[in-house]
Amino acid sequence: MVGLKLVRLIEAHADRLARGVTEQIRAAERTSDFRNIPSKDLQLAAVDVYRNLGEWLLQKTEADVESRFRAIGSRRAIQGVGRHQFVWALMLTRDHLWRFLEQEGFADNIVALRGEQELRRMLNQFFDRAIYYGILGYDEAMRNTDQPKSDLARAEDRAISIGLMSERNTTPKTF
Repeated sequence: MVGLKLVRLIEAHADRLARGVTEQIRAAERTSDFRNIPSKDLQLAAVDVYRNLGEWLLQKTEADVESRFRAIGSRRAIQGVGRHQFVWALMLTRDHLWRFLEQEGFADNIVALRGEQELRRMLNQFFDRAIYYGILGYDEAMRNTDQPKSDLARAEDRAISIGLMSERNTTPKTF
């Protein structure tokens, strides 16, 4: 129950957390490629994770995490963000969250400490998977940029990456 209270606290402060991590990502030298992405876009991506954290941790499947973060990794690759900078930004996002919880002064007693440890385990598992699948999406996008693609092929890639299509139709069309 304490872990759920911490998640709700994070969700309630999602906008503040997202503003803070966006500023951090844009200011850090290790994530300088993100300066080419509008601040609002970065902030919306962070708000999405923070505001829906309970859902991401408790209801979403690994396939959901894979789909979302492959798409994000692919988008960042296309936007020109280096892979190492993409990973660093995800790590900053996680660390920013932990600093917030530490500032809020949780773990005052053994029950709270146990809840915090469980939340830490779940968050680390979530961010580890986000990084892994983000890199897969990033690599996929980089492979795809080696060959020129038609608008239709790019649209199909995008639809597949966000789950609108399950696979590419390779059957020739007859009219």
